[in-house]
Formats: sequence, C-alpha cells, structure tokens
Amino acid sequence: MALHLLKLCVGIGSLDELKAWGGRNLAARRQRGEPEEHVHTTRLMPKRTVELLDGGSLYWVIKGEIAARQALIDVRPFTDSDGIGRCQLVLDPVIIPVVPRPFRAFQGWRYLEPGACPPDLEADTDGRGALPETLRRELRDLGLL
Repeated sequence: MALHLLKLCVGIGSLDELKAWGGRNLAARRQRGEPEEHVHTTRLMPKRTVELLDGGSLYWVIKGEIAARQALIDVRPFTDSDGIGRCQLVLDPVIIPVVPRPFRAFQGWRYLEPGACPPDLEADTDGRGALPETLRRELRDLGLL
C-alpha cells in the first residue's frame, strides 16, 4: 500500500496560485534547458522512498488545510552548490483537489498513511467539488460545510 507525504505550501494561498507557481517553475526550467518536470526541492531525504514511489502522492497544506495532492513520480537525492544534501520530489503536473481538512502548521514534511488521506474532491458526492475554492473556504469557516 502506498505511503504519502504531507507538506506546507508556503507562500501559496489557493489552488490557483499553486497551479500558477507550477507553470512558472516549468517555464523557468525550460528557459534554463533543464528537463520539463515538476520538481519540489526539500532538505531531508525520505527514508521510505520505496513505499512513496508505490503510488504515493504529495499532499499540500494550503492556508491551514490539506487542499490538494500531486502524484509522486520520483525522489532524487542531490547535493546543492553549497555542499548541502537535499532532495528533489518529482511530481505529476496534475494537481488534484481533495476534500479539505484542517491541519496545523509544521516544518518540513510528514509521512501520511493511506488511511489518513482525504479523498479526492472529484469523488466527493455532496457537491462541494463544484463550488469555487474561496466560497468553500468561507462556508467552512462559517461552519456551514
């Protein structure tokens, strides 16, 4: 069974901003002549890589809630120009909204067991997936969702 990662999406306030950030990163990689892939760099290398690459995803926490996920394609260790060991998380470019769930801030990333993952919003049957993200957040904050 796949294992997942959970990470704060620092500086991003919505799914639209996350999608735009991914597009800018792809354009920058293209301009530098690097492979066109979605890569997120983090400091620590996960020790359970085999489990992560068996269908795992990176779940993004945006503004205090788990809001989206991207499938993990690869996990690559590397050393940066300062000699510091880092890790590249190679992600599927498709960002999948999930049923939002509050989650407190933390540093770095966390493992997320399959049973603790929120379902994809598309699979949500109560119609929340059709609502704009800002309206969903506002209704949730008012206790109506």
